[in-house]
Amino acid sequence: MSQYGLLILPSANRVYAESSVDLTRAELELFNQSVLGGKISDVDTAVVGGVRYVTFEADSLDERDAAFLGNLSSVYALFAFVGDLLRPLELRRLDRFDDDLITIQKYAGKTNEQFTKLLLNATLLASAWAPEMLERRFRVLDPLSGRGTTLNHALMYGFDAAGIDIDQQDFEAYQTFILTWLKRKRVKHRVLESGPIRRERRVVGRRLRVELAPSKEDYKAGDTQSLDVVNADTTRSGEFFRPGTVDLVVADAPYGVQHGSRTAAKGLARDPLALLAAAAPVWSRLLRPGGALGISWNTYVASRDDAAKVLADAGLRVLESEPHLALRHRVDQAIVRDVLIAAKPD
Repeated sequence: MSQYGLLILPSANRVYAESSVDLTRAELELFNQSVLGGKISDVDTAVVGGVRYVTFEADSLDERDAAFLGNLSSVYALFAFVGDLLRPLELRRLDRFDDDLITIQKYAGKTNEQFTKLLLNATLLASAWAPEMLERRFRVLDPLSGRGTTLNHALMYGFDAAGIDIDQQDFEAYQTFILTWLKRKRVKHRVLESGPIRRERRVVGRRLRVELAPSKEDYKAGDTQSLDVVNADTTRSGEFFRPGTVDLVVADAPYGVQHGSRTAAKGLARDPLALLAAAAPVWSRLLRPGGALGISWNTYVASRDDAAKVLADAGLRVLESEPHLALRHRVDQAIVRDVLIAAKPD
């Protein structure tokens, strides 16, 4: 049995940095359950040379295991303990683009990038296709896409990304950012659609659709990704995306502090539970059987039990294993964030 240590990626967010070790332990357990065959044991922490590591034991880690672990949201490096020495292991990440796709945007209320990746990972690992993480092109929908942090993480992984958000300013800000970034980075792409969506001579939303690839060779070979973002109410997602076409639904719900949430009936509302109740059945219909939904929210404005009941009523199976329950953490004095992961039965 060999011992390994994960060095945690430094976080610019001090509060998240305090939570990152415990969150990494929970995320590591989720990888262990879903794609590592339970070969990891004794997950713990240790201080080596004054630096804290997440440690674990395993008989051995092959190249594929290290490739999975390379996509942990907060991993900076992975080492094997050899006596008093640390031997680095090569990590192969899914990342297809430069990391400024994730980091360059700065604005008030932006969700921590490491947490967004954790939420995406936890949702993917709950799907029927988790073992295909390194090869499958998942289709990810963020039904509360804001300025696109989740969309960008999906693109970084080589996935197809779709989003919908009611806030026109956020939609326009993301459209400006992503088109500028693609041009500046000289990423091969083609804008398929950009402008208002009209139904029966009436504007019902706005849409941006882009086809892109990390290289000209990939683009010529047809190895392209899709980005499809709509400016409309999330409860109307079914009008813009076909049922049963989404692998993962990943959403960071409005916290009820700086953000507002909207439903068709109530307009701007402070309570995200009302939004979830109205939207969850719509999101569930968009998921393929075997797909998964992950949502984070502020527990001060909705209890875990209430949110879980909404997802169950929408036909989803909420996962309540120990690592799933360990994803709750403090963001600031007004926000304690929790995560619910649910799967759609095959």
